[in-house]
Amino acid sequence: MPKKITRSISEFNNDLKLKGFNVFQIEADSDATRIYSRKDFYKICLTTGKSIINYADRSFEQEGTILFFGNPHIPYSWETLTTTYIGYTVLFSEDFFLMSDRSESLQNSPLFKIGGTPILKITEGQREFLNTIFKKMIEEQKTDYTYKDELIRNYINLIIHEALKLQPSEHYDQHKNAASRLTAVFLELLERQFPIETTDRPLQLKTAQDYANNLHVHVNYLNRAIKEVTGKSTTTHITERIISEAKALLQHTDWNIADIAIALGFEYPTYFNNFFKRMTGSTPTAIRSAEV
Repeated sequence: MPKKITRSISEFNNDLKLKGFNVFQIEADSDATRIYSRKDFYKICLTTGKSIINYADRSFEQEGTILFFGNPHIPYSWETLTTTYIGYTVLFSEDFFLMSDRSESLQNSPLFKIGGTPILKITEGQREFLNTIFKKMIEEQKTDYTYKDELIRNYINLIIHEALKLQPSEHYDQHKNAASRLTAVFLELLERQFPIETTDRPLQLKTAQDYANNLHVHVNYLNRAIKEVTGKSTTTHITERIISEAKALLQHTDWNIADIAIALGFEYPTYFNNFFKRMTGSTPTAIRSAEV
């Protein structure tokens, strides 16, 4: 399968797959890059310090205490500007969160929805209150209490409801390198769609319009930025990545070609065959036969 770019990943990522959540102090994570590789986990951070957060084509410069809501479908970068950076982070999957019948999809939340502003400015009083909630989650995570998952979901919901009372931070600058930032975010989002690991979760983002919708920018603006920075169109990048994944699936899995077509988002195998031949000059069957 195609290899992803290697990053320094926090050790606190390790337990996520088993528990569906993890809570920790940021000070204990100081050696990590604060880039979390799993694409199915949401993130809430309560942090105090000075930083720049690049999110889609916007750049937020923040100082003081903020509450940040990270959507796994939108890649972002976080640059810490101060030597002292304190706070807490909770990571959780949507499956974990939705185990409660009262919970609604996080995609519908104004805090996590694509196109929203994921940063809230926090007062000292609010920081003390939220600190208490994060500390309770950390303590509860260590217990053997039978219903601790439900209790932690309640704590997460409490943070979300407290945040909904606040106004989002709109302090951001549209720097001249917005095209470069948007291109980097697009390429990261594109890479996050791969590798395709199962046939029952087909590729969702297949067109330039799909990516523009997810990044909450006009497709023409996205196309101009991508072309300006890389010299290639958005569609070309998407097509090349799909072809690369198709070749990997043909060469390194025993999936039949119809399953590969569906996994890559093609409605019918003939559409995939025609697309593949048009892009490569060869057929999927020929590529697979060449590896036998």
